[in-house]
Amino acid sequence: MDYVKKVLFVTSLVFLISVNLAFETTQEVEEDNYTSIRSRILAEANPRAPATCDIFPRICRGKGSQKPDCCRKQCVNVMTDNLNCGQCGRRCRYGEGCCKGQCVSLMYDRNHCGGCNSKCKKGSYCRYGMCSYA
Repeated sequence: MDYVKKVLFVTSLVFLISVNLAFETTQEVEEDNYTSIRSRILAEANPRAPATCDIFPRICRGKGSQKPDCCRKQCVNVMTDNLNCGQCGRRCRYGEGCCKGQCVSLMYDRNHCGGCNSKCKKGSYCRYGMCSYA
């Protein structure tokens, strides 16, 4: 009778170990399937492509960035960008420049003659981007 109990115990022990191993193998297969699905999805998203600010807006405000605003997937400075002056998509006309978020005429504005904050002297005028042009 002791012999039968020992055989039965060993058989049940072997059975439990095999079930446990089979369960672990199934989990590994499921994890591998999950990893391959995740890898396929990431590959479709092209992980080597540069991160854009429409997905990660903090990129523009990161350390060392001189362009703190995100417009159409690009970091820009709306205070100086001629294509996004003051707000995204607001373009300055030909001959105008973006100075402090405003489109100004660089050809005829006394306060921005030829460039932002380039003032003409008192009594002179701005023509063709130059002060007191004859």
